[in-house]
Amino acid sequence: MKKAILAIKVGMTQIWDENGILIPVTVLQAGPCVVTQVKTLENDGYKAVQVGFQDKRERLVNRPEKGQFDKAGVPCKRFVREFRFENSEEYKPKDEIKADIFAAGDKVDVTAVSKGKGFQSAIRKYGQHRGPMAHGSKFHRHQGSNGTSATPSRVLPGKGMPSHMGAVRVTTQNLSVVRVDAENGLILIKGAVPGPKKALVTVKEAVKA
Repeated sequence: MKKAILAIKVGMTQIWDENGILIPVTVLQAGPCVVTQVKTLENDGYKAVQVGFQDKRERLVNRPEKGQFDKAGVPCKRFVREFRFENSEEYKPKDEIKADIFAAGDKVDVTAVSKGKGFQSAIRKYGQHRGPMAHGSKFHRHQGSNGTSATPSRVLPGKGMPSHMGAVRVTTQNLSVVRVDAENGLILIKGAVPGPKKALVTVKEAVKA
């Protein structure tokens, strides 16, 4: 991997390309990300670039975190992540990674925490069927047969049951970058990106492109 950046999801809109085709896009406010540390094979056992994104008030940062930011000579950051760049040795602390690291036509993988939907039934979560809706059935959206009877007399592992839905880490692969506004730090990606508005999104070059 040679290209990656942290971004905030702004929302969705639509644009027209040069052929007059309407394209739905997700707008991401990408970067600038500041390099806070460069991990090396000699010191850390692996190569990576640690970056910080979005400034954070100093009084909200604990002493170990503040010491790390002071050592790098950068302001305190809200989000800190590592990218295992193949060319990590080319980076040094205080370097900035901006939206122009990507270009229109690039294929990317985006990762974010999906929208939380609370406690949901098996009908909503797994698409199970409901019972008859007539008054006499007394079985409408209730959980149906859950397991076997006498043997083994228990619910088998893996059965879809009512439970919490959403709020999990989701990666959508092979999305296309439609447009990059380097001046305003915006990346427009074709289609939907996981997560609600203002969610932290990790954008990396696609592994299956």
